[in-house]
Amino acid sequence: MTITSLTDAELNELSESFESRPASEVVEWAVANFGGELCLTTSLTDAVLVDVALSVDPGVEVVFIDTGFHFPETMDILDEVKRRYSPNLRVLRSAKPLDDLWRRDTDACCAVRKVAQLDAALEGKQAWMSGLRRADAPNRANTPIIQRDRRGLVKVNPLAAWSDEDVARYIDAHDVPVNPLVDRGFPSIGCWPCTAPAGAEATDGREGRWQGLEKTECGLHL
Repeated sequence: MTITSLTDAELNELSESFESRPASEVVEWAVANFGGELCLTTSLTDAVLVDVALSVDPGVEVVFIDTGFHFPETMDILDEVKRRYSPNLRVLRSAKPLDDLWRRDTDACCAVRKVAQLDAALEGKQAWMSGLRRADAPNRANTPIIQRDRRGLVKVNPLAAWSDEDVARYIDAHDVPVNPLVDRGFPSIGCWPCTAPAGAEATDGREGRWQGLEKTECGLHL
């Protein structure tokens, strides 16, 4: 199968057909149809998607974007994932030296350190998987399980329909690595300059990101 052989209507139909199916079956479909032209991305708030995907195919390429501004805890989780899964891991970093662009223009900083690196990771790919969930935030409430991204690639979100409780149950059942910052009030973890603990009354799982700004996404998932 190629991306050009799947119409948007067919992608929508596939997405709907997976609504009540296990995430592992979504991954199986992606692996069967795209093989080596498939990868998954992870920000390592937890390793749930990594665990699900590698239980289906241990050879799936795992992409981690190292912005240079990650919390030490995130890099520790990356090391734990390496030890636990021995993944087919690809780490991408910008060649641009670290600077304080994030102080002046967070969109430009994300474009250089995140979006450009994802674009590089997806060169030669037909599809990619992400850990996006509808429960993450209101602006993600309509996330489909399968969609077409802005590049024309197939984007697969195996965990889209999972609730926070589903994630917690899976973590407990499979002893999945979790970033310790989650237990310190960080439900969503990005770069340290732009990530703060969510408030005690927060209902939006991404409330701690880019506090004081209208920005809600770094650009990876637009």
